[in-house]
Amino acid sequence: MIQPDGHHLAELNIGRLLTPTDDPRVAEFMNNLDRINGLGKRMPGFVWMMEGSGEPGTGNTENNIDGDPQFVANMTVWKNVESLERFVWGTIHKQFYERRHDWFEVLGEQHFVMWWVPEGHKPTLEEGLARLDHLRTNGPDTQAFGWDELKQASKWRDNRCAQVAAE
Repeated sequence: MIQPDGHHLAELNIGRLLTPTDDPRVAEFMNNLDRINGLGKRMPGFVWMMEGSGEPGTGNTENNIDGDPQFVANMTVWKNVESLERFVWGTIHKQFYERRHDWFEVLGEQHFVMWWVPEGHKPTLEEGLARLDHLRTNGPDTQAFGWDELKQASKWRDNRCAQVAAE
């Protein structure tokens, strides 16, 4: 998948927390949201992040899905594949990603999607969910895709985390 001229890379990642955000079992995750999000915002190639209320320690968990406060979303835009990949697989973010099963339910369907957006475009959660639905329904194409379709994504291929089997 080649990046079109004048476009950036958007990504949406959704998950359902095992417990409410104020439960001690997800405290380590919640207590590090501002740190990890702040790191992402300082990374070369970062363009934009969907924000929450700005309340410390909540990240953007207010951006929940279907009114379920435990079903949360994270959406960002990056200049290119390499900058997103560097953040995901080349920073402390990877350590938290590897522990996602400590805080999140295993979803039985695709929960991550990427797509190209025109430079300057800030996608909505609804747009991201529509792209995820497109990927689930049609498989990867130019409208919605995953890491497999990005041949230039070497860090992902070398450092990806082990798959967690669906329960």
